[in-house]
Amino acid sequence: MVAAAGLWIALLPDPWRQPAAEVVALEAARPPPPEPSAEKALAPADETAAPTPSIIRVPERSEATSGSNVIVIRDPSAIGQDLRVAHLPDRALLEQSEHGPLPVRADDGRRPFDVYARPWSGARGARVAIVIGGMALSQTGTQAAIAKLPPEVTLAFAPQGNSIGRWMQAARSEGHEILMQLPLEPFDYPRVNPGRDTLTTEASSEQNIDTLHKVLGRTTNYVGVMNYMGARFTAEDAAFAPVMRDLGARGLLYLDDGSSARSLAGELAAKSRVPYVEGDATIDQRRDRAAILEKLDELERIARARGFALGTGSAFDITVDTVASWVAEAKKRGIEIVPVSALAADPEKR
Repeated sequence: MVAAAGLWIALLPDPWRQPAAEVVALEAARPPPPEPSAEKALAPADETAAPTPSIIRVPERSEATSGSNVIVIRDPSAIGQDLRVAHLPDRALLEQSEHGPLPVRADDGRRPFDVYARPWSGARGARVAIVIGGMALSQTGTQAAIAKLPPEVTLAFAPQGNSIGRWMQAARSEGHEILMQLPLEPFDYPRVNPGRDTLTTEASSEQNIDTLHKVLGRTTNYVGVMNYMGARFTAEDAAFAPVMRDLGARGLLYLDDGSSARSLAGELAAKSRVPYVEGDATIDQRRDRAAILEKLDELERIARARGFALGTGSAFDITVDTVASWVAEAKKRGIEIVPVSALAADPEKR
């Protein structure tokens, strides 16, 4: 009789023992990001929704016996971008023009700077941002940079490049934040020439704004622009101020690479409510691994002393390989690699 009672109890569900919590990672079950295609550059509005939050299910007892689950919604920024949609432009942030789709603020106030920014931890430790420019000028170099560089590294596209829309989608699908490079007049222009669509001090404000829009219309999904050369242009208030006002109206960031001590970028950005950041060093003025590593180590020292540092470089093979290996080691030393937007001073959030 005792044995029968014991068998009967053994067959019942155990009411005193809670099963281990089950965590369902929905992202793991999702299909990989789709292959980038030029046709998807302007997707319907319903494909550009914000990343779907993760859902964690914690069964009260077991899947077979429980009818209620605890649902916890996590902030997507805590786990990174939803790479399935990172390459798709938000139509609310676009206006059509003769030069293609241009970035604008949405009617609800959202800016490209906000929407296309790569999430980061928000911690106040030592932070380093690295921006690699010249993307899309070389097809093989661009492909290698996107494949090799960690997604925390920001990529900047040259407007003279080819297939920018395609490479933008590839970069965004890998998690990179991106910028457009803006060719600006240097001293000794045109002997020193940034290329076609250069903004100059001799052109009228209307001409420079039109040229700016040509550059901005080359692709979408970028948080802002950075100068390419421009020591003369950025020192001329009359030429530079209208450009900065247009960037502010559109909700874009401006990155000054720090190469010109005479640049008015910081002052004009503040007046035009433009998120602004300035570079601390160009890491590959000498295309030598040891020299690049020396510059990267300099950025680390600055970041440990000040809290943050920003370096710029170009998509040379030696630069890409050196940055990729240095980032891996810097992370082990407690350095957080952040997107350029994480370091920007934003006049609208003070």
